[in-house]
Amino acid sequence: MSRFRLEELDRTPTPWGEVVLRRRLDPATLRVVHEIKLDDDYLMSSQFTASEEALASVALDALDGAGDRGLRVVVGGLGLGCTALRVLADARVEELLVVEALQPVIDWHVSGLLPGTRGLVQDRRSQLRCADFFDLVRKGQLGTGWDAVLVDIDHSPDHVLREDHADFYTAVGLHRVAAALAPHGVLGLWSDDPPDPEVVARLADCFGRVEDHVIVFDNELTQGTSQCTVYLASGPTTAGAWPA
Repeated sequence: MSRFRLEELDRTPTPWGEVVLRRRLDPATLRVVHEIKLDDDYLMSSQFTASEEALASVALDALDGAGDRGLRVVVGGLGLGCTALRVLADARVEELLVVEALQPVIDWHVSGLLPGTRGLVQDRRSQLRCADFFDLVRKGQLGTGWDAVLVDIDHSPDHVLREDHADFYTAVGLHRVAAALAPHGVLGLWSDDPPDPEVVARLADCFGRVEDHVIVFDNELTQGTSQCTVYLASGPTTAGAWPA
């Protein structure tokens, strides 16, 4: 790392806005931190990754009854790769599809610009696909029979990065993603907001069981804790029956 406290590693215009990868030395923790920004939005920081990892852990734990057969998992949103790497740490996983809308983010991982993600790119079980996850769901192009679909793209179901994401979190959108799951499959949604009863109710219309998990993690900056929410929906009730 250079002597500068903040380094911009890449800045690339995309149809969604200008995506930036930067690296800095945090003065409070003396750790090297990687951050992703989209225009003025902070998308992810390696300062805190526990909640992104928990998105995978909670969903995979819910599949313990699926046996030792190979699990097939979709992750919507690549970011710094934390959710995807946690998925690959489970030996039961046979196939991982990571759908990322921004090609520069994929390029950072492929070129080795981000430390610690080489295993994600080189693992024969994983595929990185540049596509709009929400559009794939909307058009019924995600495929079927997935054991888990994990989504970490928006700040929360009610605080979306783009207006055209909002339909995914409606009854129609949730029925569409339910159709991509196996009968025992699970949907995991990451949210930066506290649990929302309205989100739970929407999920309950499409799945037999819905849980909201509050993920609490240490915050070295505040010397306290922070939290996020992982919604877990299992047992799609109308998989394949909702019109496109």
